[in-house]
Amino acid sequence: MKLQLNGAPIEVQVTTLADLLDAEGFGEAKVATAVNGAFVPAAARAGQQLSDGDSVEVLAPMQGG
Repeated sequence: MKLQLNGAPIEVQVTTLADLLDAEGFGEAKVATAVNGAFVPAAARAGQQLSDGDSVEVLAPMQGG
């Protein structure tokens, strides 16, 4: 399946957002996720199905002030 991950094209064999995070090395990292511009909370990632051409954003929180 071809996806956009943080703006870069990738090809992966996954079906859910949780699978993608594991495959791309995010594992249990504290990150925010969105699919096609819609926020996906951590509890919903295992049920968030991905389709060919989806755009996924994974953002790590930043500290500072």
